[in-house]
Amino acid sequence: MLKFYFHHTPNPMKVALFLEETGLEFQVVPVDTLKGEQHSAEYRLINPNGKTPAIEDDGQRVFDSNAILLYLSEKTGKLGGQPEDRAELLSWLMFIASGLGPFSGQSVHFRNVAPKDQEYAANRYLREAQRHYEVLDKHMQGREFIVGDEFTLVDVAAWGWIDKAPVVLGEQGLTPFPNLSRWFESINSRPAVARARDIPKSIEFKSEFDEETKRALFPSNYPKD
Repeated sequence: MLKFYFHHTPNPMKVALFLEETGLEFQVVPVDTLKGEQHSAEYRLINPNGKTPAIEDDGQRVFDSNAILLYLSEKTGKLGGQPEDRAELLSWLMFIASGLGPFSGQSVHFRNVAPKDQEYAANRYLREAQRHYEVLDKHMQGREFIVGDEFTLVDVAAWGWIDKAPVVLGEQGLTPFPNLSRWFESINSRPAVARARDIPKSIEFKSEFDEETKRALFPSNYPKD
């Protein structure tokens, strides 16, 4: 059975949604990143980058959320869209992988975690996150889905981060982006989303954001032992 190495953060939640949407059988393997379990020698054999998510499928490891989505889509033939939309699908998936996701994560970090004297960095990442939202909002005008006329893995990938819009952008969240807001409400109402959100409810993950957590999440900020 497919093993799903999971923490309830945006990138693993993408994979959770894909699995629930497609009905694939899987075993959840919790990785408590706030405790630093992603840095264990055992887990590094699954994901040498020491992050979640990752999967093991019949002895094959796959890490990075967008690689997992592509792998599972190609293996199952599900949520891959139409052949004529393949170029668009890959383009928007990489837009999320290299832009929307990373800039959103850095916006969260510099607005909420970094020392408050980092005004330039906080502004830089917030504005870039907003710019990516603007690009996607403009694209979504008159569209139901990001690619083509059907729900695809790109909608899955985008949902994982856009679900955190209030944390990424501030209290206004999606209010300045009406097309994206409409899209999000449609995706977020899917039954598979509710099932994906249920996955962490039975897992006792650490919630305290203390020094142990900072060292676990941001090890490059500390000298090596």
